[in-house]
Amino acid sequence: IAHSVHFRRGLLSTHRLRSTVTSTSPSPARTGKEDRGHRGAAEEETENPAADEVLVDFEKTQEVYRSKASLELLRSLVVFKLCSYDFLVDKNKEIMDLGKKVLGQKAFDQFMKMTFYGQFVAGEDQKEIRPLIQKNLAFGVGSVLDYSVEEDISEVEVGQIEANVSKQPHFDMEEDRDSMKGGTKAFTCTNSEEAKCDRHMETFIKCIKASGWSSTDGFSAIKMTALGRPQFLLNFSEVLVKWQNFYAFLAAQQGKDATLKKKLDLTQMQECLTKLGATGDYYGWFTGQKEKHEGCIDVLDWNSLIDERTKTAHLLVVPNVELGELEPLLKRFTQEEEEQMRRIFQRMEILGMHAQENGVRLMVDAEQTYFQPAISRLTLEMQRIFNTTKPIIFNTYQCYLKDAYENITRDVQLSKREGWCFAAKLVRGAYMYQERERAEEMGYEDPINADYESTNRMYHRCLDYVLDEIALNRKANVMVASHNEDTIKHTLKRMNELRVLPKENKVYFGQLLGMCDQISFPLGQAGFPVFKYVPYGPVSEVMPYLSRRAQENRGFMKGAQRERELLWKELKRRLASGELLYQPVY
Repeated sequence: IAHSVHFRRGLLSTHRLRSTVTSTSPSPARTGKEDRGHRGAAEEETENPAADEVLVDFEKTQEVYRSKASLELLRSLVVFKLCSYDFLVDKNKEIMDLGKKVLGQKAFDQFMKMTFYGQFVAGEDQKEIRPLIQKNLAFGVGSVLDYSVEEDISEVEVGQIEANVSKQPHFDMEEDRDSMKGGTKAFTCTNSEEAKCDRHMETFIKCIKASGWSSTDGFSAIKMTALGRPQFLLNFSEVLVKWQNFYAFLAAQQGKDATLKKKLDLTQMQECLTKLGATGDYYGWFTGQKEKHEGCIDVLDWNSLIDERTKTAHLLVVPNVELGELEPLLKRFTQEEEEQMRRIFQRMEILGMHAQENGVRLMVDAEQTYFQPAISRLTLEMQRIFNTTKPIIFNTYQCYLKDAYENITRDVQLSKREGWCFAAKLVRGAYMYQERERAEEMGYEDPINADYESTNRMYHRCLDYVLDEIALNRKANVMVASHNEDTIKHTLKRMNELRVLPKENKVYFGQLLGMCDQISFPLGQAGFPVFKYVPYGPVSEVMPYLSRRAQENRGFMKGAQRERELLWKELKRRLASGELLYQPVY
């Protein structure tokens, strides 16, 4: 079914954008006071539209592929077709290992550059990737630079410490949960590991500088597991999960759920904690240190005790079901781990300062769920520092997780309470198969939504929430990182309804390099801020990245029939018009 988006042409800074979008994507109905309030707030920013129309057409192949030579289109066709075969995707690592043996490393590297590596990776270093970045920019598409040399943390690092991971990340006072039996083991960080993290930081700095010279408005991606030991992130995540689950238990004692809208009565909470054996003065901490609690607290107030852990260590206790008593939450959070946290902060601050100096924003990638609580908390700390006047640090939210909406609403409200700019990248998710296998193996509830439709609904719910927030105060920012055309059209429709203009640079769009050009380039040419996620690095060292991407995007690749049809359509058009040797001019 052909879809098109029609806009009224006009000066974006002074005229309201209007669109007509035909979309089959599910979108929550938004009516009543909430919608009217958002529209009323936004209408003050806009005026009447001009009369002319501009077309954003995701199927007009001559415009879509203006930046591509015919050989590039042919390569895309071949690669997409190969990636549609489950056998090749499932056995990609074994096939690549065999290819190295048969062809030799040099010939294998050249073959990869002609096929998969050339399709999805920009080049080996900053110098080699420059032409592609400049070409994309000339056609309206920016870059999120990602030095994609990565370790397989999920199999190597976690495998070494799996025996020490809590089997059950949830908390229940009524059941004997393994997660309360002793926690994770403390680890000692070696000088070589610290030196390795410092090398990763230097690599990220080079990436930031490369992004800075490539455009005035770029992004650079970073991974938290490269800046600190995975074992530390695992330990800190467990601390955060236990503390959150204890709050949920206390809320249940007052007949409430643990959502942000529900507040706990401090007097009742203090009585409950005292009965459990707590000796700390929680009531006094909140009423003495915080303003306007009015005898109640919410989950943000509760989490603030973790932020002030050096002052409130005596308050940070959780039940040990096996012993039937409360125990210190940070009992196994050692001085060495506090030092590791300090070093991660130091590295993040250095990266943040380089980003500010080079006019670059940092995109903190999401990783496995057992690391993510720590990654998100550390990212929030950096947002508090660097996002005071404009968004510098972006957090990533994986909407295939059941708690995605809860996480994003909590962080938005925290940013409003503290006065910094919320900035997020929304993705559907990257580790589905690994997460499900681990949940089954370790015996806890699958954290992933049941199916793609559930994930789709979650994505649109989170997206609508942030778009509403943008319309209300213009401080929130979001990157819609999606290859789903219906989601893109849904976003354009909502931007129109909420009077959020492309030129405001509050809503960004993102796709992976080598995928969905029929979405990225029409958006860029129409004036929307859109970015390609641009990985780079040596061929041999980027193989784990390519292998993971093949697994993550298997569903998309199998369903890329429409994109293959568009590629064929453009190749046939060029052949018929004598443009088969077409080369982009910019």
